[in-house]
Amino acid sequence: MLNQNQTPLIDAIKACAARSHAPFYTPGHKRGEGIAQPLADLLGKTVFGADLTELANLDNLFAPQGTILQAQQLAAEAFGAKQTWFLVNGSTCGIEAAILATCGTGDKIILPRNVHSSAIAGLILSGAMPIFVNPEYDSVLDIAHSITPTAVQSALQQHPDAKAVLAVYPTYYGVCGDLEAIAQITHQYNIPLLVDEAHGAHFAFHPELPTPALVAGADLTVQSIHKTLGAMTQASMLHVQGNRIDCDRISIALQLVQSSSPSYILLASLDAARQQMALYGKQLMSGTLQLADATRTKISQIPGLSVLDISQAKSPGFVALDQTRLTVTLSGLGLTGFAAEEILDEQLGVTPEFSSLQHLTFIISLGNTQADIEQLVESFTTLAQITPPPPEKKELILWDDIFKVSHPVQISPREAFFTPTETLPLEETSDRICAEIVCPYPPGIPVLMPGELITKSAIEYLQQIQATGGFITGCQDLSLTTLKVLKLSA
Repeated sequence: MLNQNQTPLIDAIKACAARSHAPFYTPGHKRGEGIAQPLADLLGKTVFGADLTELANLDNLFAPQGTILQAQQLAAEAFGAKQTWFLVNGSTCGIEAAILATCGTGDKIILPRNVHSSAIAGLILSGAMPIFVNPEYDSVLDIAHSITPTAVQSALQQHPDAKAVLAVYPTYYGVCGDLEAIAQITHQYNIPLLVDEAHGAHFAFHPELPTPALVAGADLTVQSIHKTLGAMTQASMLHVQGNRIDCDRISIALQLVQSSSPSYILLASLDAARQQMALYGKQLMSGTLQLADATRTKISQIPGLSVLDISQAKSPGFVALDQTRLTVTLSGLGLTGFAAEEILDEQLGVTPEFSSLQHLTFIISLGNTQADIEQLVESFTTLAQITPPPPEKKELILWDDIFKVSHPVQISPREAFFTPTETLPLEETSDRICAEIVCPYPPGIPVLMPGELITKSAIEYLQQIQATGGFITGCQDLSLTTLKVLKLSA
C-alpha cells in the first residue's frame, strides 16, 4: 500500500517555484514577470510561478522516472489500475492513443455509433475500420443508451478478426450498460475492451455509484478527472489492467497526441485530485449523492417536469444510472431544452451542462453546494410558470431516425480524410460520402463523419437542431448551407 497522503508532484513544483534563481528556460513569461497585466489581474501572479517546464527535479511526462512516475503510481492504486498515465490533452488524446495502440491500418474495431468525436479522430489517425453497433434507444425520451451484450456478440460473430471493442460508459446522460457482460464476451475473442469512461472518474469512490469500468472487466479506460472530480479542465487519466494491452504502445501513442510541453499546473491538479479522492472520496461522494437525490425528488414534483431515473433501468442497454447526473425532461412544459437553457442561463442564473430537444442535463459534483441546489430547484419552479410558445405542428425527427436504416461507412475515416473533396450545397449532398465530422455539441456525438454515406434523415436532423436553437460543430461551414463530400471518380 502506498501512502495516499503524498503529493509528490505538487511538492516538487512547490520547491522549484520557491527556489531563488535566474530563469533562462521556457516559458517566456519567466515565472510571471512577463505576464500581461490583464491576465495578472484576472489570476494573480502566484499561479505563474508554478507554470514550469520539464526541469531536472520535475521529471519528464513521456519518460517518467521521478515525481511524475510516483504520482501516476499513486493514482493507479487509488483508481484500481495496473498502470496509469496522466493526460494533459484531455480524454480526447487518451481515446486516440487507445485506438492507435490497438489498431492499425485496415484493422477492425467494434464501437457504438454514439461515440464521442475523439473516437472518430482516433480512427482517422490509426486507419482502423469502424464496425458500428447501434446503441439501445429510448424512442419516448429520444435518448441513446449503451450498446448491449447481444449486439456486441453479434458484431464479433460477424467480425471475429476485430482487434478491439470500444464502449462508452457512462453515456453523457449517466446511463451505464452491462459492461461486465460486454467484457466477458470481448475477452472470449482474446481482444481488449477499451472504455470511454470520461464521465465516470468518480465511480471508484462510492458503493452507491455504478461499478467502475476496471472492476467490470475493462482492459483500458480513459477518465476526465476534470469533468466530475477536482482537477483542472483538460486534465485526464488513462488506466490499464491485465495483459491484453501493450503498455509500451500506449506510451508511444501518447507521445504522438500529447503536447511535448505539458502543463505542470494541469499535472499538479491530477496529483491533488487523486489525493483528495483517495483520502476523502467516499465522504465527498456521499455528500454529492445526497444533494443529487434531494434535487431529483424536488424537481420531479414540479408539474410538467420529469427526471431520468434509475427505475427506468430495465434493459441490457440501461442497467445502472449515475445518480449525480440529472437529466430533466421539459416536453411537458411545451419548451425545447434549447429554449429552457436560454431562460435558465440568461434570466435565472443557472447554467446546465448541455441541452437537447427535450432535455436539460446537469452535472452535480463535489464542487456543488446546497445553495446551488436551491437555486436550481427555484429556477425550475419559475420556469414551470412561464407560458410556453404555441407548439409547432411539425413532427420532430429523432436521433434513432437517422440510424435505424443502415448506412454503413463506405471507406475508412482515414482514407476519406485524405481523399480529394468538393463543397456542395447541403441539399445536393444526400447519398454522397461525407468528408467532415459534423456533430451537435455538446455532447459531441457525430451525426456524420468522414467515409460515411450522407442520408436525407441526417441532413434534416441537423437542420432541425439548428432551427430549434442548437448548434453544430466540426464542419467548415457552421451555417450548414454547404457540406464537404468526397469527389466522385472521373
